[in-house]
Amino acid sequence: MAGHSQFKNIMHRKGRQDAVRSKLFGKLAREITVAAKLGLPDPSMNPRLRAAMLAARAENMPKDNIERAIKKAMGNEAETYEEIRYEGYGPGGVAIIVEALTDNRNRTASDVRSYFAKNGGNLAETGAVSFMFDRVGAIEFDAKAASADAMLDAAIEAGAEDVASGADGHIINTTPESLREVAKALETKFGEPRKAALVWKPQSTVAIDDAQGEKLFRLMESLEEHDDVQNVYANFEMSDALMSKMSAGHQAG
Repeated sequence: MAGHSQFKNIMHRKGRQDAVRSKLFGKLAREITVAAKLGLPDPSMNPRLRAAMLAARAENMPKDNIERAIKKAMGNEAETYEEIRYEGYGPGGVAIIVEALTDNRNRTASDVRSYFAKNGGNLAETGAVSFMFDRVGAIEFDAKAASADAMLDAAIEAGAEDVASGADGHIINTTPESLREVAKALETKFGEPRKAALVWKPQSTVAIDDAQGEKLFRLMESLEEHDDVQNVYANFEMSDALMSKMSAGHQAG
């Protein structure tokens, strides 16, 4: 997930301040509540809830917060959230997909549109860029979970489509239909993954220069920080030099 992974790496290097962490926990809780409300409150029977809880644990969200979010759904206290996907183009022609959970469609659409406009991009119709991505299952493990060869062998045996291993860990891709089965098989061998969810994977990537990279980063950061936005995916490829520059700039900030 090229651009998505690179952007996440920079965000993690930036560090989690209390306000940022609080906002992140709010988004994770919202997804847990929605997942529990739409299906069963049991993660073993509800793949979406299981994925939401994995994401929460990966960010060290307290167990009490997770349980409270589930109880909120069971008690019918939860607000009604609408799932909306926005698509558009960022600087350099980069294709961007934004997934949101909102209780006010007009507010969210207006904010997302303004972020694109202010940062050299433009919001398009739904379907305008999603054809450039594949909807796939993604399972992620830390690098220490297994060697690249061991992970590849186990993933192939479990029925995975593709495996990429590196210093940041292992990413195993599956078809949407086989995500749950493959994740269960790998969890039996290597323990709980840090992520198991459906994602948008770009079919190809767009190279960007420094100026485009800075604008694109500002756009993606604005989107990520919005309360209603759950996920942002993009098909850019950032050079190591630009990635280091962006990371250093945000560490300084």
